[in-house]
Amino acid sequence: MPKLVTVAVPCPLRRGFDYLWPETLGLEAEIGLRVSIPFGRQQLVGVVIARDAVSDIPSNKLKAVLSVLDEHPCLPPNLVQLGRWAADYYHHPVGDCFQQMLPVALRKASPPKDKPAQYWRLSADWEQLPEIASRAHQQLSLLAVIRQAGQLSRRQIKDLGYSNAVLNTLINNGYLQQADAPVTPQPPSGNTELALNSEQQLAVSAISNSLGQFARYLLDGVTGSGKTEVYLRSITECLARGEQVLTLIPEIGLTPQTLERFESRFPGQVRALHSGLSDGERYRSWQDIRSGRAQILLGTRSAVFTPFQKLGLVIVDEEHDASYKQQDGWRYSARDIAVKRAADHNCPVVLGSATPSLDSLHNVGQDRYQLLELRERAGVASKPDIRLLDIRQQNLDEGLSNTLLDAAHDTLQAGNQVLIFLNRRGFSPLLQCHGCGWVANCQACDAKMTAHFGRRELRCHHCDAREALPSICPQCHNSQLIFQGPGTERLELSLKRHFPDVDVIRIDRDTTSAKGSMQSLVDGIRDGRPSILVGTQMLAKGHHFPDVTLVGIIDIDGGLFSADFRAPERSGQLLVQVAGRAGRADKPGRVYIQTHCPDHPALLALVSEGYQPFAQQLLAERQLLSLPPVSFSAVIRADASSLRCAEDFLAAIRAELAPGDTRWSIVGPLPAPMTRKAGRFRAALILQAERRPILHRQLAIACHTGDRLPKHKSLRWSVDVDPIDLF
Repeated sequence: MPKLVTVAVPCPLRRGFDYLWPETLGLEAEIGLRVSIPFGRQQLVGVVIARDAVSDIPSNKLKAVLSVLDEHPCLPPNLVQLGRWAADYYHHPVGDCFQQMLPVALRKASPPKDKPAQYWRLSADWEQLPEIASRAHQQLSLLAVIRQAGQLSRRQIKDLGYSNAVLNTLINNGYLQQADAPVTPQPPSGNTELALNSEQQLAVSAISNSLGQFARYLLDGVTGSGKTEVYLRSITECLARGEQVLTLIPEIGLTPQTLERFESRFPGQVRALHSGLSDGERYRSWQDIRSGRAQILLGTRSAVFTPFQKLGLVIVDEEHDASYKQQDGWRYSARDIAVKRAADHNCPVVLGSATPSLDSLHNVGQDRYQLLELRERAGVASKPDIRLLDIRQQNLDEGLSNTLLDAAHDTLQAGNQVLIFLNRRGFSPLLQCHGCGWVANCQACDAKMTAHFGRRELRCHHCDAREALPSICPQCHNSQLIFQGPGTERLELSLKRHFPDVDVIRIDRDTTSAKGSMQSLVDGIRDGRPSILVGTQMLAKGHHFPDVTLVGIIDIDGGLFSADFRAPERSGQLLVQVAGRAGRADKPGRVYIQTHCPDHPALLALVSEGYQPFAQQLLAERQLLSLPPVSFSAVIRADASSLRCAEDFLAAIRAELAPGDTRWSIVGPLPAPMTRKAGRFRAALILQAERRPILHRQLAIACHTGDRLPKHKSLRWSVDVDPIDLF
């Protein structure tokens, strides 16, 4: 009887495929091995997810595995089990799940190139060399980091945000020399830079006492309360047990500053994993953690699937952040997968945030999570003074009120820094003709084109379509074109006009797209010189700017009146996170919120009572309306070359779902609010149930129906379980 294996094949079908395992392979079949297999006319790389399978297909009709690509399984049994569970939970093709769990270098049949890392240390005579100029901040900073760590690889130096140019300058000038081999990392020192207050100590004790067992903690700490120090102390305790740590962060932009702090505490033991690295760099970090050569992994969403030798602690920083939810393809939540991994490895998981998601707060209320609170800012920092600015019937200069401009002037005169927040990049969100009323619309989306003045172009922020910025109206040829509303680029120019002698630093996706640009801008801010920061939500996430004492929030009103029931939660989180950038050191901070709705109950609750009462009020509303997280939901989306095609497909799925059960409901098919996007028309079915098993039973029927329905060649469809957006 020939041996059989089940292989997860990267294809759109929601099942594994049976293959023969010929003796000529010379290896025993093991779960987690990568194999090369024939699939149709292609030759693909799959992962063995079961062996000794019993197939419904006669063995003489089964194809055989062509070759084995690993000497030992690249995925351990616990990760294979996780992948199969996740494919079932998210109702996604199992082969695509396993494809995404592998580093890109392992998705191909050719062996990855494992180039040895170069390590650099201080030269023996570096102190006798000429002193580096004080303005060369990056060189001085890198020299200090290497001096503390002993030696660092070129990859680790890049992870910390230093460019090759900075490193090569130090090498060429003789300050650094190549080390022969990596030094074995020293165990972490018990000494820490910061003393813990009583709340931090209680949190560290609770986490440390639960090492070696599964426990779920929500670390709810106001901005600046020292959550990172709690993480670092807990990591120290975990490493002392000989175990590894997974730490997730939401954005690549946070990696350099977080990695620098981790590396200073645990030199040589930290690896980064995010999409900003090359395929080779990601593979080497993955290998270092898998082999146990490194103890701490700091990464973004996909790092949650990295194999560990002995995982002892999982940390999810800024757990509320929407970036943890994959929004295309396999729509998994890295935060939720992290909790599952902690359960599988029988270790604690810590979800940290100054503005916890309603999902996590609901879990605390249901006694699923243990709440750890940090209500006071660490050290001598104090809570900022928050004030609502009523801008109704006031003259605004590019969106800026006179009160905010005067406060900015006083702050800069005092030698401090100002942060101006507007979650809208570009110069203006709308270009209109003053003569005939023509508006620059995207030709592929139901959306307006955003003007980017510096690049002289119109850009759609939904499909990335681009056009040259016109000088006259294309409809009536009038030259009077009006830019309606400000974006960050327009604010930057306006602030430079008001404060010509002050550096205005803009941080948004347009100014941080180049590699290392984010770190360079952040370093400029940390020089401490009086300056103005202008940016989008990239500035709201975890950055520590000790000299920022004034935060101005330009427009928060839009989120208060959105049709999405999650919009007030997101707006509240964003407002509190941005406000938390003020007064983080020994200088008191102020926050001015410009609004046309100064009497809005949500704004008043946030300003007068803080985030917790605001969140509890939203939870009570969700309970009343039976909305998530009180209930459970999923969205089945479809898009096609015509709206009718998408809606007909979803209607056919709906017709097959079990009727007459009051424990679940279905809405749709509904066209998306932005029905046409990138030339395709979108619609959705929204499912909601009292209990999760009921929802998944309906989704199983829906997927089975959708897979067998005849489809127009243009149709695409997907399932989103626990969605954060309904369309």
